[in-house]
Amino acid sequence: MQVLNCSFCKIVAGQAPAKILYRDDLVTAFWDARPIAPVHVLIVPNEHIRSINEVTAEHESLLGHLDTVAGRLARELKVDQSGYRLVINTGPDAGQSIFHLHMHLIGGRRMPFNFQGGG
Repeated sequence: MQVLNCSFCKIVAGQAPAKILYRDDLVTAFWDARPIAPVHVLIVPNEHIRSINEVTAEHESLLGHLDTVAGRLARELKVDQSGYRLVINTGPDAGQSIFHLHMHLIGGRRMPFNFQGGG
């Protein structure tokens, strides 16, 4: 199902531009338009799922496929040995800005792990 105002649905449908790296029946992967590292790829389900909060048991194989595709792309982009980060942001407080479930594959540079405490 495509949501009309969803930019990722438009990319999946070929109605919006993106530098596609991988596509199959379940997922599409493309370069992030605002990368934070030399390798910054978004992997999205072709089906519109608003966030991880909407995932059900029927999506288990899809979520595993996201991970499999991420590993494949990490190898192809030569960050599998140096390291990379996989991130799924859920909700505005976590930084989700497009409400279509997506995984960030980020690598190509050393990344600090830095959660700051606070109230």
